[in-house]
Amino acid sequence: MEQSRNIAPMKLELLLAIVHNDKAAYYSSIIQSHQANLQLTVPAQGTTHLILNYLGLTDRPKSLLVSVVRSDEAGRLIDMLDSTFQKGKKYKGIAFTVPLSSVIGTLVYGFLSNDRRTVKEKA
Repeated sequence: MEQSRNIAPMKLELLLAIVHNDKAAYYSSIIQSHQANLQLTVPAQGTTHLILNYLGLTDRPKSLLVSVVRSDEAGRLIDMLDSTFQKGKKYKGIAFTVPLSSVIGTLVYGFLSNDRRTVKEKA
């Protein structure tokens, strides 16, 4: 007889952070410490690149960090990132979250929410 597992779903949010390229690994480790199992880092440009190019100046390369985080961790994570952004010019960045309305599949949800109760057990 197979036992059913009732898992109260924890809401998930998509975290987007734009940071200096040389600090991407630093911020990625902060995000991972808040139970983010899925992260993607993509090269990006800051919002001032058009003006700086026109003036013949170069902009520092940026990275876009995309992560799936649990809603109960999102607020603390945004606060931690915000306080880190205040450390100085080389730590500047921007971060925000967007709520995810649904995730299909118990195993996918379990991975994204870092919920070990969804792992299939051998019979």
